[in-house]
Amino acid sequence: MIINLWNPTYEGIYAAILISYLLGIVHGITPDEHTWPITFSYAVGSYSTKGGAKAGLLFSSGFTVERAIMSEIAALALASFMLYPYFNSIVYIIVGAVMALSGFYIANKLKYPHIHIIEEWLYHAFGIHKGHEEKEKMELEHMENPIMTKVDGEYRPVPLKLAFVHGLIAGFGFGAFALIIYFVIAPNMPIYLGFVPGLMFGLGTMTMQVLAGTAFGLWLTKKKNLTVKGIAFVARGISHFVLSYGGIAFFVAGIITLIFPALWNYQIITGVKIHNLDAIGLPFFLVVLSVVVLGYLGYKINLRKAIQLDYVTKNDRNKEVIENRYI
Repeated sequence: MIINLWNPTYEGIYAAILISYLLGIVHGITPDEHTWPITFSYAVGSYSTKGGAKAGLLFSSGFTVERAIMSEIAALALASFMLYPYFNSIVYIIVGAVMALSGFYIANKLKYPHIHIIEEWLYHAFGIHKGHEEKEKMELEHMENPIMTKVDGEYRPVPLKLAFVHGLIAGFGFGAFALIIYFVIAPNMPIYLGFVPGLMFGLGTMTMQVLAGTAFGLWLTKKKNLTVKGIAFVARGISHFVLSYGGIAFFVAGIITLIFPALWNYQIITGVKIHNLDAIGLPFFLVVLSVVVLGYLGYKINLRKAIQLDYVTKNDRNKEVIENRYI
């Protein structure tokens, strides 16, 4: 059997399943605005190989669930709404908003809205501060914020569970791969197996996202001149930059393309017969901005902060040497 992932042709269900999985592999490798910025943010923020793999797994699990559901909907010929020009713009706005909120949460820049009567009732109903009435009083008197860290300038842990939710949302992004899965392969499947192409595509993406997440996490563990606390600080700082400012970029791009949908048509044709690389346009440049530019700025700025906070190993206290080595 000859496999053509550029213009898939196949015979039989098993071939369709294999092609769907392989398309997912390619989707996970190529720079995609629906996967890379988010996986990179959560994986790096976990600052370990295990945490990076978990981030990739959680994100792609949400992505896979959404793709399987949409694949079944496409098999039932109910997915035409995804072809509207403003659909991707709306996805960008939602994804961008969630990214930005996550990033500002990590950076301690969010406070939660609350009503004292309801808040006090919740405390007592669920025993949130049982045995710690003084803490409850401080929160109600606005002397302490329960979602803030104790040290000013520190970052909060990256909420990995949110990666799953992010995957569910980002999975609605529409591109060449979704076009093939939803409108070529899924409609040719038996109705009771309509979800399988989307599921296998998601699993293929998951394979590569877990590997990518592991690699991102491993990269940070190699910073031997930083203490464990220093690595965590820099990692969370990078996550904050990519999620916060990358999220704003996605949000703005969504609004602009909603107003000027013709912007989606401006692309540079590369001639490479690989989806996501055959033509580069707004999505590609958003990946570069979020992962490369903002990731580097986040690394550079937070490494300097970590050095200033003395998060360096005992054997290497020369701040100038470290800065010259890594910046």
